[in-house]
Amino acid sequence: MKSCRALKGPFAERPVYSLQEIEEICSDELRKVNLYPTAPQPVRIERFIEKRFGITPKYESLPDGLLGFTKFGPKGVEEIVVADSLTDAGDKVSERRINTTLAHEAGHGLLQAHLFVPGIQSASLFDRDMDPQSPKILCRQDAVAGNQKHTNYDGRWWEFQANQAIGALLLPRPLVEKSLERLLASTGSFGIPKLPLQNREKAIKLMSDVFAVNPIVAQIRLNQIFPEKEGAQLTL
Repeated sequence: MKSCRALKGPFAERPVYSLQEIEEICSDELRKVNLYPTAPQPVRIERFIEKRFGITPKYESLPDGLLGFTKFGPKGVEEIVVADSLTDAGDKVSERRINTTLAHEAGHGLLQAHLFVPGIQSASLFDRDMDPQSPKILCRQDAVAGNQKHTNYDGRWWEFQANQAIGALLLPRPLVEKSLERLLASTGSFGIPKLPLQNREKAIKLMSDVFAVNPIVAQIRLNQIFPEKEGAQLTL
């Protein structure tokens, strides 16, 4: 992990992670608490938060547009709160939105907790997505992947990083590749797996069902692992 000058947000510098680094961090953390699945299946994200951070996520009434927040203290994550409005429908779609939001908040905890060590934060630079009276990251609906069609980061690098953690936590790359084996085709002399265009919709539905995420989250993750553009496949 490197760092660079931050042009937006409450810190003079921001951490810079490659997608591969985020994948490795999330996989390692899942394994440390024995929650990395042995086969393609849903990740127990709420249990991961309990074991990794030593807290139980809370569900509370939050202002419109606010999906949740992560509160930090000297020792790291102190509290994760999710809007109880996400539980209102009580159906599969809402349950999966909760999983996505929890993974997003866990991403903040894994990737940015070190920024809240006493003496590092600069309250004068907090903007509308940060609470200057308490070390929190407030996560709004327009910045959490999977909650609307187009995610609006608007320079909020902390949200971009947390969204990348959603896929890394809920859909680990090796498990996704294994779940899609029957839909992949080998290409080139090295037999690099490729997802044919005609199989993309099937792949999204399969990933959504196997990993218990909504289709938009599966689509975002699929585009990371098997980019639709010809010849742009990501490999390990």
